[in-house]
Amino acid sequence: MIVEIEHNNVNYITNLNNPIDISIPISSNGAVAWGMPPVTILPVKEGDWIGDVAQGSSVNFNNILFNPHAHTTHTECVGHISPNKESINKELSTFFFIAEVITVFPKKKGQDCVITKKMLENKISKDHEIDALIIRTLPNTQDKLSINYSKKNPPYLLSSATEYIAELNIKHLLIDLPSVDKEKDEGKLKSHKSFWGFPDNIRHGSTITELIYVHNDICDGCYLLNLQFVPFENDASPSRPVLFKLQQKNK
Repeated sequence: MIVEIEHNNVNYITNLNNPIDISIPISSNGAVAWGMPPVTILPVKEGDWIGDVAQGSSVNFNNILFNPHAHTTHTECVGHISPNKESINKELSTFFFIAEVITVFPKKKGQDCVITKKMLENKISKDHEIDALIIRTLPNTQDKLSINYSKKNPPYLLSSATEYIAELNIKHLLIDLPSVDKEKDEGKLKSHKSFWGFPDNIRHGSTITELIYVHNDICDGCYLLNLQFVPFENDASPSRPVLFKLQQKNK
């Protein structure tokens, strides 16, 4: 299905029959962070009854235990750091955005690896306005689908980088790391706060999506993003960001 999209006086075309999923599935073998145990998916047991067709039940009937921040791809709103506990289901009410995929190689800073404002300035295109920024980090291997990030001090964004993203009025930030902040930062959460303008100038409706996976076959460039999530009344929810390649109609 070919559709035309007009965004800030620029006309694009895209094919909705060619989706590109950049989420990581929820599974017991999936990515995990923050010291959490793996996801558990187990059949309900009630007396002698077990919700498992292989064990004689008429249906499979599982309980799933997971943490949206620690297990797989998730989208969070300012409620993640706010005493008001805003809900992602109320903060985000539109789901299609013009997005740009960029690739960066975090650089060493002391014992850390960081993404800087300069990297973003060199990568984000000035040719069009975007609603969402999707950051793929290098090296980019399929280990990201199942890695345990706990106590490994993964790369993160400097607060000057997330502040720059906010200054560009980019409302949705997606990254293939467990957090935009350092794993252990004494609760400062500088990058979360600078992106959301917290607490003085909160950018309601803005989101951060973490633990995505952008395959190497996906080129840097402009896409239509469909940001899907489970409608939990919670600060964060498991999500499924899906991309569609865009072309400017006049090109």
